[in-house]
Amino acid sequence: MSNTVSASSNARFTKAQRLLTPSSFREVFDAPERKLHQSHLMAFVRSNNCEQARVGMAITKRKVPTAVARNLIKRYIREQFRKKAVYLENKDIVFIIKKSVKDLNNEDLINEINSIFKKIEKN
Repeated sequence: MSNTVSASSNARFTKAQRLLTPSSFREVFDAPERKLHQSHLMAFVRSNNCEQARVGMAITKRKVPTAVARNLIKRYIREQFRKKAVYLENKDIVFIIKKSVKDLNNEDLINEINSIFKKIEKN
């Protein structure tokens, strides 16, 4: 059984593209270069010394009570980051939820995520 679709190495989401340690998150939260707002999401952006963009997510139980919904949001953010990472410079990006996403459908959530990435790409 052959796989006809081959993914390029740039389209992967590797461990090096993730913010992993609390100190990495703290650096971005303490001194962000930009804060990008949408109605339900917010992103903190800061330049890093790595050769690629990295993403982190702080999705709290208070804003999104069910694990299924939290994981869905994280999956959408990771997927959109994976697609856009080639166009992003060496930035650390941390996403947070500003308010509950209960009234938001999946398409609107993806549009908000893409809107934030487009703003990052422009600068």
